[in-house]
Amino acid sequence: MKTFTIDAENNITLHPSRKAARDTGAGVFATEEQFADLIGPDNKRLVEIWNSLSGVKPVTKFANRKVATERIWKAIQGLGEAPAAAPAAEPQPASAEAGAAPAELPVAESARPQEDAILQGEIEPSALKDAGASGIVEPAANVGAPAPQGAPAKAKATRKTTPVQKAAAAAKGAKKAKAEGGAREGSKTAAVVALLERKGGATLAEIMKATGWQAHSVRGFISGTLGKKMGRTMESTKREDGERLYQLKG
Repeated sequence: MKTFTIDAENNITLHPSRKAARDTGAGVFATEEQFADLIGPDNKRLVEIWNSLSGVKPVTKFANRKVATERIWKAIQGLGEAPAAAPAAEPQPASAEAGAAPAELPVAESARPQEDAILQGEIEPSALKDAGASGIVEPAANVGAPAPQGAPAKAKATRKTTPVQKAAAAAKGAKKAKAEGGAREGSKTAAVVALLERKGGATLAEIMKATGWQAHSVRGFISGTLGKKMGRTMESTKREDGERLYQLKG
């Protein structure tokens, strides 16, 4: 059975074991019912969770709470699974013109040096002639001509950074910043940190009002995100009226 956690910023993570999930300090769930109980009647948060998932169509509201939890539960089942490999294309038999003499070697073996040269950047695909009756692709006459003596060879770029690689690098940088205690400007994390760093700190009710979170979400954020992930020290005191105050130190 898969075990997940959800933190106060609606980040859902798959864990290898229930113990590993509990160690994070975030809310733990392994079934759709447990997920629904963890979120409670907060329909606004269900919309935020759905819209934060990758590859889904954003919504402004759900018909009801049950529809929301069912759709989110189905959407997160693919977390941690490797994408299926695309089936390899079947090789097509090479056609030969009538009366053409057979090649001395099979087409696949004869063409392999040119294919390797293309992959290594030694031959450009546009520099190859069309296959003749033998089915062997030959380089054009000007390919491979020696460069003038003393002229430096120009290196050709064979790899480019793709949008996927750029996105992965950006995500890695954001994850590193978060692990080092940084909070994205304008985020709820930044808002809570600002409240807790001010003189006199903040009450549970003040944090709930500023974020729209439930009480258990605020407590999970304080112990899990601020304490364990960001390494911040929290001081908790009681006022004369019995209200508890939270304040970050250092």
